[in-house]
Amino acid sequence: MTVPTIPKVSNGAGKRRPTIDDVAEAAGVSRGTVSRVLNGGRWVSPDAHASVTAAIKRTGYRINVQARSLATSRTGTVAFLLTEPHDLLFEDPNFSILMRFAADALARDDISLVLIMASNADEQRRALDFLGAGHVDGVLLVSSHSGGQGFVGAINRLGLPAIACGAPIGFERTMGWVAADEEQGARTATEYLQQIGRRRIALIAGPQDTSGGQQRLAGYRAALDGAFDESLVAIGDYGRSSGARAMHELLERRPDLDAVFAANDRMAAAALGVLQASGRAVPDDVAVVGFDDSPAALETSPTITTMRQPFERISREMVRLLVGEIGGERPAAITIPTELVIRESA
Repeated sequence: MTVPTIPKVSNGAGKRRPTIDDVAEAAGVSRGTVSRVLNGGRWVSPDAHASVTAAIKRTGYRINVQARSLATSRTGTVAFLLTEPHDLLFEDPNFSILMRFAADALARDDISLVLIMASNADEQRRALDFLGAGHVDGVLLVSSHSGGQGFVGAINRLGLPAIACGAPIGFERTMGWVAADEEQGARTATEYLQQIGRRRIALIAGPQDTSGGQQRLAGYRAALDGAFDESLVAIGDYGRSSGARAMHELLERRPDLDAVFAANDRMAAAALGVLQASGRAVPDDVAVVGFDDSPAALETSPTITTMRQPFERISREMVRLLVGEIGGERPAAITIPTELVIRESA
């Protein structure tokens, strides 16, 4: 007795996955040409590149990431390593802006970006374990403090390509970095206030355990030259509450001040609110200048004059230097100019 064969119903699950040979046949080129296109397109003519790209779409070919990783010792992934508290990722728009632009720049090289938070000892230990296990090809290090030199040093010792946003204190010569020219930017902001006739210019400085905080204070001092007065300086931490606290402190100490330069826009916005609550008109009684040109500078009335940091270019240069390091280039550092944006507060 013959047992009837039950016909198989295809649900697509058994369909053979397209291979590099299928792409080569569809494109009418050699397997090696397809391989060169998949690995960056070097030594491939424009016509062959276009044929291979079209064949990849037509066949539905997908790169076997695990196989490529084994062959190249690359993961195709970069870490965005943030050493600030978690809430700052959402409170401070600068971090999300940097991350978005970095992701866009990496995507052009078909590299993925993963976010790693490392604000405390436990998170930093886990981050080092993850990085050391070879899960990423490199690191974009954002916001390093002098108190975290041990962590930065540990990253350095991994031998993993890394680029910092801002000069990493203590590692300026051993780690690549990209930074705005923060000292010159602060000097420009202070000199602008002098040019519009302000003489008692206060500073709400950023945290002095960061290169940005130190350099913006240095630029302010340089502009004032011999007229620097320590009673006109208060230290904040870049947060709004610290800006308000510093402004109260400055008004109590120096009620005669006629201008305030805050080391970022969020502190400038908070200072502006305190000044208005105290009965001082901005800019008539007290002029206010911030730093960053972040959304906070446009959320106040009056809007805030500020120093623009070119965040898109900073992100793009960080990615460029990191990709170069991953490819074997030596670490490098870049400083990018800032720009004065004049609005209503000064």
